[in-house]
Amino acid sequence: MADKDKKVKKKKVKEDAPAEEAPAAPAPAATGDRQSSRGSRKAKRTGSNVFSMFSQKQVAEFKEAFQLMDHDKDGIIGKNDLRATFDSLGRLASEKELEEMVGEAPGPINFTQLLTLFANRMSGGSDEDDVVINAFKTFDEEGKIDSERLRHALMTWGDKFSADEVDEAYDQMDIDDKGFIDTTKLITMLTASAEDEEGGEAA
Repeated sequence: MADKDKKVKKKKVKEDAPAEEAPAAPAPAATGDRQSSRGSRKAKRTGSNVFSMFSQKQVAEFKEAFQLMDHDKDGIIGKNDLRATFDSLGRLASEKELEEMVGEAPGPINFTQLLTLFANRMSGGSDEDDVVINAFKTFDEEGKIDSERLRHALMTWGDKFSADEVDEAYDQMDIDDKGFIDTTKLITMLTASAEDEEGGEAA
C-alpha cells in the first residue's frame, strides 16, 4: 500500500516539474510503450500553448468531462475508461473503435493530451464537416429531423442556445408544415456556410 502512495506522490512531483520527468515515467513504463512516454512529455511541454487556445470556462468543462470519462481515476483515459463511458451512455463500442480512439493520441491520454486532441480537431478543419453531418444524422428519421426535438437539444445540452437563437437559426432553415427539417438540405446549408466563411477569410 505504501508503494502505491509513493508512486502517486512521484507522479504528482513529475507533473509539477516537466524537465525532470525524462529519467523515469512509471505510468508509460507499465504499458511497455516507450513512444507513449515521449508523447506524454511533448503534451506537457506544449501545455501552456494548448491551454491558451481555450477560455477558462471551456477548460473547466473539458476537465469535468475528463473526470467523468476517467472511470478508474488514474489520470489517464484508456480503452477501459472509454468502454465504461460508452456503456454509461447505453452504447456498445467495438474493440476496433476503442483502439482507433486511443490511437488518435501520440501517447497516454492525460488531461493535457485530451485538450491537445480537441485543439487539433478544432484547427484541422477536415473533420468539422464530418462532425456536423454525424451530429445531425443522430436526429435524422427517414431523411427528416423533428424541429421540436432539435430545439430541445439545442437549448438543453452543450453550449445552450436561447429561444431567440434557435428561432434565428430556424429562420434560415426550410421547415415543412408538420415541423420537420429536411436533413440533407440542412447539412448542405451548414457545411456550405462553413466553406464560404473559410473562403471569405482567405480572400
